[in-house]
Amino acid sequence: TMLQDMQKKVTEEGKKEQELYDKFMCYCKTSGSALSASISDASAKIESVGASIKSDSEEKALTEANLQKDQDSRAAAKDDVSKATALR
Repeated sequence: TMLQDMQKKVTEEGKKEQELYDKFMCYCKTSGSALSASISDASAKIESVGASIKSDSEEKALTEANLQKDQDSRAAAKDDVSKATALR
C-alpha cells in the first residue's frame, strides 16, 4: 500500500507538471507572436515619430527665424518713432 500511495502521488505530480508544462508552452507560442507583432508596430512607430520630430524641428527653426526678424523690425520701428519724436 505504501508503494501504491507513492506511485499515486508521483502520478499526480507528473500530471500537474505536465499541465504546467503545457500551459507554459502555450504561453510561449502565443506570446512570441504577440511580441513579434508588438516589435514590428514599435519599429514602424519609431520611423513615424522620427519624421515628426524632424518636421517639428524644422518648423521650430523657421518660427525662431521669424521671431528674430519681427523683433528686429520692432526695434527698428521703435528707433524710428524715437527719431520722429525727437524731430518734432
